[in-house]
Amino acid sequence: MEAIKPHAVFIPVPAQSHIKAMLKLAKILHHRGFHITFVNTEFNHKRFLKSQGPNSLDGFPDFRFEAIPDGLPESDEDATQDVALLCDSIKKNFLAPFCALIMKLNITNPPVSCIVSDGCMSTFTITAAEEFGVPVAMFYTIAACSFMGFTQYPSLIEKGLAPLKDESCFTNGFLDKVIDWIPGMKEIRLRDLPTFFQTTNPDDIIFNYFIEATGPRIQKASAVVLHTFDALEQDVLDALSSMLPHVYAIGPIQLLLNQIPEHPLNPMGYSLWKEEPECLEWLENRAPNSVVYVNFGSVAVLTPKQLVEFGWGLANSKYPFFWVIRPDLVIGESAILPPEFVAEIKDRGLLASWCPQEQVLNHPSVGGFLTHSGWNSTIESLTAGVPMLCWPFFGDQQTDCYFCCKEWGVGMEISNDVKRDEVEKLVKELMGGEKGKKMRNKALNWKKLAQEATAPHGCSSINLDNLVNQVLLRKS
Repeated sequence: MEAIKPHAVFIPVPAQSHIKAMLKLAKILHHRGFHITFVNTEFNHKRFLKSQGPNSLDGFPDFRFEAIPDGLPESDEDATQDVALLCDSIKKNFLAPFCALIMKLNITNPPVSCIVSDGCMSTFTITAAEEFGVPVAMFYTIAACSFMGFTQYPSLIEKGLAPLKDESCFTNGFLDKVIDWIPGMKEIRLRDLPTFFQTTNPDDIIFNYFIEATGPRIQKASAVVLHTFDALEQDVLDALSSMLPHVYAIGPIQLLLNQIPEHPLNPMGYSLWKEEPECLEWLENRAPNSVVYVNFGSVAVLTPKQLVEFGWGLANSKYPFFWVIRPDLVIGESAILPPEFVAEIKDRGLLASWCPQEQVLNHPSVGGFLTHSGWNSTIESLTAGVPMLCWPFFGDQQTDCYFCCKEWGVGMEISNDVKRDEVEKLVKELMGGEKGKKMRNKALNWKKLAQEATAPHGCSSINLDNLVNQVLLRKS
C-alpha cells in the first residue's frame, strides 16, 4: 500500500513578489514528495491564467491551484490591488473561505498535514492551523533586516516615535534620527525602517496590519522562515533567533531550485504579467557588463515627471539600457515618454512591459541594476553578482536599500526627488567608475557566498532540511 503523501497548503499574500517566492518553495517541497495545494485569490488566479495561458495551472495531480475570494469589488484590472484595502480584507474576510477550503481538501486529497503561510498572512493562518491541529510555517518573503524592522513597530510606539506627531516630521529631519537599540542593526535611521509607521494616523490600516502580522502572535507559529542566507545577515538572524523559536534562513531560493534540473514543474512561470522574452535576444548583441537594467518591480509607481527624469538620465549616460515599464507604472495614466527621447535612444535603449528578470540579471551583458529595492529584486541581483542603484518606494524597500548601500557595499541610493543629472552621474559611476568597480566586486563575492549557502552542505540547504523534517513533517 502506498504511503499517504504529506500535504502542504501554501497561501501567499496576493502580490507578485510574494507569490513568486512562495511558488518556488512549493516546487521544492513538491520535489521532496509533498502533495501541494497553492492558494491564490480569485483575482490573481485569473491574472495568472491570462499571463501564463489557460492550461498553465493544470499542474499535476499532486500540485494543485485553488482560489478563494478576496472580499474586494470585482475588477479585471491588470494591476496590483490597493494595499490598504487588501490588508483590511485579509484580516476580515480570509479565515472562513480558507478554513472551508481546508475542509474540502481533507475530504478529496491526502489530508492537509501542514500550512506554509506567507508570514504577512499570519493574521488568520495561525488560527486556521490551530483549528485543524497542523503545524504552520510563516514564510516572510523579505530580508531578515526588514522583518526585524517590522517587529520593532510596538517599540516605536512605546518610545513615542510612531505614529508621527504631525506632517512636519516628514520635512524637519525627525526621520533622520539614528536608532541604536534594535538588535543586530547599528546606525540605522528612522527613515531606513519599513515605512508603514510613517503616518500621523494611529488607526492607519497598513501600520496596524503589520504590527499584528509580525507581533507576539507569531510566537505560536511552528517556524519563521526568511528568504535570506546566514552570511548575508548573520547579526540580525542571531538576534531574531534569540527572540523567536525556530528561525530558518533558506535563501536564495532560486539557487536551491536550480539543483533540481529535471523538475517537471520547471515550465510553470511565476508572473502575473505577460513576459516579453525578446529582450534576451537584444542583450545577446551587447558587450559584457555594458547594459543598465531598469525595473521598479510590481508595486512602485512613478509620477509622469519622475518617468521623464529617469528616462533622460539614462539616455544622457550614453550607456545601453533595458527598461521595464509595466502597464500601471505611472500614476493615473499611461507611461508616455517624449518622441525626442525615443529618437535619442533608438539604438541603445530597449523598453518592454515585463520580462523574465532572473534571466536578465544573469545575462553577461548586464552590468548594473536600477531598482526599487524590493527584496526579490535585491536578492536576485546579489545572486547574479550585479551591483545596484537603489530608488526605494515604500515598505521594506528602504531597509533593503540601507543594507545594500551601507552594510553589503553593493548599492548607491538615488534621492527620492528624481533629477536627470543625478541619475546620469550615478549610472556613469555604477557602470564605469571606481565605486562601481568596488560594488561589482562586492556583489560577485555575495554571489559566491550565496552559492556556498545553497550547496548541498551549505547553511540554507541544512536549514531547509531541518524545516522539512523538524517542522513540516512533524506529527502535531
